[in-house]
Amino acid sequence: MAERGARLLVADDNKVNRLLLGRTLELHGHRIASVENGRKALEMLQQAQASGQPFDLLLLDLEMPELDGFGVLQALAADVSLRDLPVIVTSSLEGVAQVARCIELGADDYLHKPVNPVLLKARVGSSLEKKRLRDQQKDMVRRFATAEVAQDLQQSGFALGGRRITGTVMFSDIRGFTALVERQSPEDTIELLNTYYTLMFEAISGQGGVVNQMVGDGLMAIFGAPLPLADHAAAAARAALEMQEMVALLNAERVAEGKVAIAIGIGIASGEMVAGYTGTQHRATYTCVGDTVNLAARLEAHTKAAGKPVLLDGAARAGLGAAFELEALGATVVAGKREPVEVWALSTGAPC
Repeated sequence: MAERGARLLVADDNKVNRLLLGRTLELHGHRIASVENGRKALEMLQQAQASGQPFDLLLLDLEMPELDGFGVLQALAADVSLRDLPVIVTSSLEGVAQVARCIELGADDYLHKPVNPVLLKARVGSSLEKKRLRDQQKDMVRRFATAEVAQDLQQSGFALGGRRITGTVMFSDIRGFTALVERQSPEDTIELLNTYYTLMFEAISGQGGVVNQMVGDGLMAIFGAPLPLADHAAAAARAALEMQEMVALLNAERVAEGKVAIAIGIGIASGEMVAGYTGTQHRATYTCVGDTVNLAARLEAHTKAAGKPVLLDGAARAGLGAAFELEALGATVVAGKREPVEVWALSTGAPC
């Protein structure tokens, strides 16, 4: 069923048309605002969007002063926040060419004047139903993707493939998780993971990072993609420190409840990588690939042998300022790497 009580904007330079169209739509249960030209229509749409009370549909005349309907359609298509707004053109202009041009510019429908009330009701209802489905789709994207990935999808659209970027990758997991799972119920494990991920997401996203993979107790985060981040290495280091602080607070609660404390290991590496969507047209994920990613994963695994909770490679170390306390571990043989890697430990005060 189409949404009732939607908020509609009527743009028409003819006052009689505005009043009659508005009255008809109000009888259908909608809330109506009207303007007399395209410039004012755009201003009102943008103000409503910025205020958090956007319009649900625009009924647009083509022949208007200051900015005509074609100009409005072009402006809407160029505005990321308004490009999905349903638009029904209402015009006395005849000809397939006019209709085709409107559709090409993004209009959802075209009604000839004088507008038939029955047809108007059906077309408005259909457009609002399509908007409802699009809004649901956006909500699903925001729920299962990060805000940054959702923004990238909205601005650039979806396409398999990637682009070279320079950023920082972080891998983290819970130490001894398999043994921990064996000692507790599945319900306790799920509760722990949900709590753990809530805390880790807060620390990472708070520093501009994007969590793009969760496998069991492990996670992968990117700093510098899909949106650029100037101090990506320092942001990752700050996130790592906050993650350790949050785990310490969580452990205080767990110990008080008679539960086992947990520890995490974190590996951080900076450098060039390829970021983008991998998978198929039906199922894909946003991720990064390259030697930098592999090194971060190897460093996370090496925290066990090194006895340090947070390890960084030399490139990540070079991106940090003097505010961080670091320990040089020297050239280290890391599993999966043919040559020794310069490794640094970030001081956190937390046990590994």
